[in-house]
Amino acid sequence: MAFIIGWNLILEYIIGSASVSRGLSLYIDTLANDTMKLHFREVAPMEWDFMSSYFDFFGFTVAILLGVALAFGLKKSTMVNNLFTVLNIFIVLFVIIAGTINADISNWNINPANVSSIYNVGEGGFFPFGFEGTLRGAATCFFGFVGFDCIATTGEEVKNPRKAIPRAILLSLCTIFLAYFGVSTVLTLMWPYYKQDVNAPLPFVFNEIGWNFAKWTVAIGGIIGLVASLFGAMFPQPRIIYAMAQDGLIFKALGDVSPKFKTPVFGTMCAALLTGTMAGLFDLKALVNMLSIGTLTAYTAVAISILILRFSEEPKNNTIPSTSKQAYENSNLLKSGNRLTGSAFMKQLFSAGCMKEPTRISSNVVGILVTLYCLVSLALALTIYYAKQALYDMEPWALTLAGTLLSVMLLVLLLMSVQPRESGEAPFRVPMVPLLPAISIFVNIYLMLMLDVYTWIRFGIWMGIGELFGLLLILA
Repeated sequence: MAFIIGWNLILEYIIGSASVSRGLSLYIDTLANDTMKLHFREVAPMEWDFMSSYFDFFGFTVAILLGVALAFGLKKSTMVNNLFTVLNIFIVLFVIIAGTINADISNWNINPANVSSIYNVGEGGFFPFGFEGTLRGAATCFFGFVGFDCIATTGEEVKNPRKAIPRAILLSLCTIFLAYFGVSTVLTLMWPYYKQDVNAPLPFVFNEIGWNFAKWTVAIGGIIGLVASLFGAMFPQPRIIYAMAQDGLIFKALGDVSPKFKTPVFGTMCAALLTGTMAGLFDLKALVNMLSIGTLTAYTAVAISILILRFSEEPKNNTIPSTSKQAYENSNLLKSGNRLTGSAFMKQLFSAGCMKEPTRISSNVVGILVTLYCLVSLALALTIYYAKQALYDMEPWALTLAGTLLSVMLLVLLLMSVQPRESGEAPFRVPMVPLLPAISIFVNIYLMLMLDVYTWIRFGIWMGIGELFGLLLILA
């Protein structure tokens, strides 16, 4: 599990950096009337459907140069980052205010009959592509919230982590939501959604409405924001690689710190090379989808880990515990040593309420329940995804199937909730367990189903490389 989470974290940071690098290239190229794209298509065309139509040398070069700077000791300047952050905030506020001035509510009530057939208008109105289209967009744009999870690693550095960390996480998520919500709202109110430029939407829209000053203000601010975002995305890569190398999850050589530069030079350059290669080979949509599926997988694994750890048996000392009577009573559930038998499983399910501390058998039972919950969640998500029209039409077979799967999920959660939990104190603990992690698992699985098949193929190849990498590590 640790390797899977770590491998997906590497995917998250590398693909995140590659997507920003590719986005920066597209952003600048759009402002330059697609000069780079036309030239790269002549020099290095690619004909594969699952890759970009050309190799992006600009995105590749930017990633390599920044990787070299990080590898050879470029320190993150707090002053520069704070300046970039302030500039980005002012740009966002400027866009929202200027967009509000030029807003036209009729752009949210477009009639498809009045639009040329060359545009993909959908059904028009406020939800032109329906609720499913909204979910697909959520699955694709999930990467916008990546990074807030680093707040949870500061539990040892705050005075009251039980209150400070949840508040900080919620504040960060709300801030991100308000920024995206405000910009996307005015963007679609200023200009019809089907005429947007996906590579540089804000400069394009301000140019179309005749605000040239705003166009170049936003364009320069966008470049600054993307450069800062790329630096912030690539800066954690050496730390992740170093931590995984120290834990033995990847080759030790990748975590070797240079005595002169105080950085893992080899690991950083390998990450930069992979980042640049990804930015050059894949288009922005493919990179964003890969980032989303990798992040959703990692967050699903984290939710599963929370369930396992919360109900796991606490480490026992060599001395006899003071709760020996309780341990003796619990031992009656064990048959043939620590093996989980059918009768022991049933007893644990329905007599767990009398226990105060987890045992090995209760931990095993929770592991089985978590596995069952994940499988049923996948089945329900597939049912909703493929039988959505039947559910909408209230067909009996679809309602019966979905209702049965939902009932099984609730029953599994109920049986899980009565199992004994570990009582250890931690600076920050996830509340509402098992309900909150269970909801996270189901939502993440459903969002992953919204992604296209090529994304799953790329993700499968990435995980296959990870499994091969792990096997080579074990053999080494």
